[in-house]
Amino acid sequence: MNGPPGSTSPLALVREDLRSFSGYSSARTSAPGVPARIWLNANESGAPSSCDPEGTSRRYPDPQPAALVEAFADHWATTPDRVVVGRGSDELIELLVRTLCRPGGDGVVVCSPTFGMYAVSAHLHGVPVTDVPQTDDELTWRVDTEAVREAAVAAGARIVFLASPGNPTGAVVPLHEVAALTEALADQAVVVLDEAYGEYAFQLSAVTLLEEHPTLVVLRTLSKAHALAGARLGIALAHPDLTRVLRAVQAPYPVPVPVSELGLHALGEEALAATRSRVGETLRLRDTVSRLLRDLDGVRAVYASDANFVLVRCDDPDALLHTLGSAGIVVRDMRHLPGLHDALRITVGTADEMSALDTALRENPA
Repeated sequence: MNGPPGSTSPLALVREDLRSFSGYSSARTSAPGVPARIWLNANESGAPSSCDPEGTSRRYPDPQPAALVEAFADHWATTPDRVVVGRGSDELIELLVRTLCRPGGDGVVVCSPTFGMYAVSAHLHGVPVTDVPQTDDELTWRVDTEAVREAAVAAGARIVFLASPGNPTGAVVPLHEVAALTEALADQAVVVLDEAYGEYAFQLSAVTLLEEHPTLVVLRTLSKAHALAGARLGIALAHPDLTRVLRAVQAPYPVPVPVSELGLHALGEEALAATRSRVGETLRLRDTVSRLLRDLDGVRAVYASDANFVLVRCDDPDALLHTLGSAGIVVRDMRHLPGLHDALRITVGTADEMSALDTALRENPA
């Protein structure tokens, strides 16, 4: 499997029993190309529901809605065969573990502190987890990609999960390090780069690396910058050999019709312009909130962030939680994560919400 960059198909890294797996043959995939006039193959209701008089949700949806897949592909300047749409990034993380790792074998590498679903999905499939903790200097966080490579080789890992920007760190992994790690592990593991907060970062997306690095997977979502967390829409961008298997492994009908319609609207020109404007406002507010927090007594560190939140270390997290809670403001206690025994994560909300945060901290300092 050795060769120049771009020569390694990820199919060799898929579980051997799934490489030719065709998956469940649903009603929407069992009769392709038929010029249908009357659909009697899926046991759907013949008449619409009173709560859906137009019948838009009467039929089972396309497992991968073509218009939505094409819209995502256009947005990321790639081809539809590189796109898998799922129920948020969570489903795609679970699909990758299920597709690439044998239960009770193989393994994944994570870099704590990080998004908990990587390890949760691995544990649910009996897949061992190797942690390569990040380092910080109370200004920013860093993933040691060389240590990650060594750990992945030693553990025989099949997936490396990286988040960029990271949650809860807010730090990016430089693209040249992602590329070097992916190339170094191409014969052994898939590198999954989770860019859930990518719209807030100044670094280019790793989607730009996909053509030269077939064993790289990039995750994106509409939950954050696009303000559709309740819709649960995420995508994996990957080599077509891998997306084919992921689609086969995925449960039928992952994208409900109303969700697909929301996604299409979100990827329209007008909505994307509004998203860019909203992101710009969030970045401005993030800088303001960071300065406010740095001036507070008892706050020891406010980390640089390329996301829509800031991570804070403080002398008395309980006091700060109480102060904000008394004003009806809920932030995320991160003390359950390795290395964050004194940390809270604060999301950057609207201007009014940040004004309320400012008021609560100034009038009732912890």
